[in-house]
Amino acid sequence: METPKIPAPRDEGEKRILAELMSIRDQLQLRKLDRTTYVRTQDVMVLYEKTIEQVRQLNVLRTGKKSEENQVDRVVDSCFQLLSLFFMTIGRNNEAPAAYSLTSTIKRLLDHLDEANLFSAKDLASIEHTLERLDTIVNNTKTKEPAPFLEAHLASRIDRCRETLCALKQRLKEYDEAIIPSHEKLVSILRQMAAINTKPKFKPEDINKLRAQLKDIQSQTVDGQFVNAEGKPLAGNDPVVALLERCQKYSDVILDMGGRFPEQWKVIYDTLTGIRNELDKLSLTQAWSLRETDLYDYQRQLDKIDENRVDGNWVDAKGRPADLYVQRTLLYLIRRSYGYIYHLMISSEPVSEALLPIYNQLQTLKRCLIEVQNNGGVSTVRELYPYSMKLNSIDNLRVDGKFLVSGDIPEGQGSVSELLSQCYDLNYELRVAAEEQAENEKSETKDDNE
Repeated sequence: METPKIPAPRDEGEKRILAELMSIRDQLQLRKLDRTTYVRTQDVMVLYEKTIEQVRQLNVLRTGKKSEENQVDRVVDSCFQLLSLFFMTIGRNNEAPAAYSLTSTIKRLLDHLDEANLFSAKDLASIEHTLERLDTIVNNTKTKEPAPFLEAHLASRIDRCRETLCALKQRLKEYDEAIIPSHEKLVSILRQMAAINTKPKFKPEDINKLRAQLKDIQSQTVDGQFVNAEGKPLAGNDPVVALLERCQKYSDVILDMGGRFPEQWKVIYDTLTGIRNELDKLSLTQAWSLRETDLYDYQRQLDKIDENRVDGNWVDAKGRPADLYVQRTLLYLIRRSYGYIYHLMISSEPVSEALLPIYNQLQTLKRCLIEVQNNGGVSTVRELYPYSMKLNSIDNLRVDGKFLVSGDIPEGQGSVSELLSQCYDLNYELRVAAEEQAENEKSETKDDNE
């Protein structure tokens, strides 16, 4: 984190602040590693307020002075990255500090989309929605947050993200609607090929299937051009044709490499595939196994590898740049990993990890009840007993309407109570439907007897 590129502070006041911030960061790191107890809101808030105070002092110290980025700025960033993930862990997702880490990831994603020139409207729509939500959170926090500089900093980060997003959206606006399906298909194919290329076992037949799809798209062109009814090239023809050629050439290279990877780049490749695979597993088991602070280490590893590039590429021990195949493969792995981190962050529930076991049980119970309802309900009320018993057992955990954990009242009480209420409503609807069905059957039987 404190590389030679980032100088140490010269000012004595900044040196003192650096020492305090490093102590706070160490405490956050230790708390992150402790899995024996749940993260408590009060523990996080104490460290958050200490960080805010040090940043306030730093701003006062730098007022009217010209300052360059030094180690203090890097440690401030580390503290806020960790605190942001801790806010998610304790369920305070809808407060400004929680937005800090997410804006960092969004900026990385947007920069990579810009650099690769490989994106679709669907990619941008999700990010735009998230930025709007973060903007609302930051604006709503202004009346409560005692750290105006953090609000201003977050607002600035969101604005920078939005500028890049608008530039990317503008590129897509230049495409004719008729060519967009082909463009989106090519983006998907290129990403699928990159994924196949980085699997543990390489299967040429998977690439050949995608090459067949490329031929189908190629067949839609006239003399290599995407044209309209009058035979004139559609708006966006040139970049889409270039993307088609890029896909074709990439498939040739992948088949030629046959799953092999140059030895001098194997260490970084193995590191990135390891990160990608771990994040993939987390995305499948997120509700039960993810503590948001776990994402910090993945972020830092990816940031370090990404920032080691020279003019957009990596160089080996002898100063030789990676060839295009290596560069694109490594960049795909980095982008995919940032994508997983983004997905895990936006999927984080506004519920403290202390309440997550109860929340997850209710989520599962709700899905089961909806499934029963969608498949015709139950034939007798007796079939609902297991669901009713589970609901009552969870409801009985409340003390004065609150779910307590080790004497604390964790964040997310409203979300858990609302979910419990939804389960009760579904259970009640199924019971009423079963009773009505039983009454109807009873009446029909009575009529038949008469």
